[in-house]
Amino acid sequence: MIVNYQENGWNIISQRAHGLLAGQICFNWKEKLHPELWMETIVATIEHDDAFNEFSWDESLLNKNGGPLNFKMRNFEEKKCEELLQMALFKSRYIGLLISRHIQFLHENSEDLAARKYCQNLKKLDKKWIKVAACSEEEVKHAYAILQWCDALSLIICQQLIQPENRKIEISTGPGNQCYMLHAPTENMLTVEPWPFEPENFEIHYESKTIAQLEFKNEDEFRQLLLKTEPVLHRFQFAKH
Repeated sequence: MIVNYQENGWNIISQRAHGLLAGQICFNWKEKLHPELWMETIVATIEHDDAFNEFSWDESLLNKNGGPLNFKMRNFEEKKCEELLQMALFKSRYIGLLISRHIQFLHENSEDLAARKYCQNLKKLDKKWIKVAACSEEEVKHAYAILQWCDALSLIICQQLIQPENRKIEISTGPGNQCYMLHAPTENMLTVEPWPFEPENFEIHYESKTIAQLEFKNEDEFRQLLLKTEPVLHRFQFAKH
């Protein structure tokens, strides 16, 4: 989960809500730049974090101080990576390839030897999956570049990193090594330069929950409060400038 500290408590966005937001962004990508398997690319973008379920009873939710565990505090978890990968592979080898690339992006340069070994094995499996998916290495690289870029933009929004006073923030390097910048000309109005989307304006939205209690005795106490808390819908308009 994504955890933001605010004056009124912890603002929490689930990994799946963040993934859905990334998928909304991906959906609007320029049509001429779509990979051939566009629907599968959108699905992979939406589901790239689906192994992390805040309401699963075996999920780690608290840090050592009793506060909500932000996603950045998590270390490599092979079980979670494998669960995510297998869910993707049971849809298609192409989706599995994109999820494999995402796991590698996150962990292949880790100080954790187990993480590096896991990613090395994924590279070997990728070669087999590319043949089954009947696509090329370049197609996979292009599609994953879109996924990773949409993930990065979704994280900026969910982590409340949009800069005030129309200042720009770098999103990520997208397909073709193109660098993109995000800024907000007015409140809740966003634009990206250069403009990578098909429509000249569209809306995105996501849900979050805010809880006032800052510390919890155990994960069950936190989970129950999170379940009872009503979500708030956040809306943003993207427009070409």
